[in-house]
Amino acid sequence: MGAVAATTDATFDTDVIKSDAPVVVDFWAPWCGPCRMIAPALDAISAEMGDKVKIVKVNVDENPKIASNYGIMSIPTLMIFKGGQLVDRKTGAAPQAALKQWISGHA
Repeated sequence: MGAVAATTDATFDTDVIKSDAPVVVDFWAPWCGPCRMIAPALDAISAEMGDKVKIVKVNVDENPKIASNYGIMSIPTLMIFKGGQLVDRKTGAAPQAALKQWISGHA
C-alpha cells in the first residue's frame, strides 16, 4: 500500500465504507492551494503508515454527490472513517507532523 489513491462517487462505498482498515478521505480540488500544499504530507504519511491506514482523495468538482452527502463546505476537509463510520473530521491545511498525529490517533 502506501500510495494515496483517488476515489469517486461510484467507488466511495467500496473504497471507504467497506474498508477493513481506517480510511482518511481528503476532499480537495486542483485549484485549491492549501489542498495542493498538504498533498505531499499525505503521500509521506501514507507511505510511512503503510497498511495501518488507507488515504484516499475525493475531487469535489468531479464528485459532487459524495461531497454533498458529507456537507463539505470548504476544502481541504479530511475525514477519518473506521468500520464504515465517520469518526473525525478536520478542515484546513496543517503541517505534516500535526496531520500524522491526528491520523495516528485513529489508526
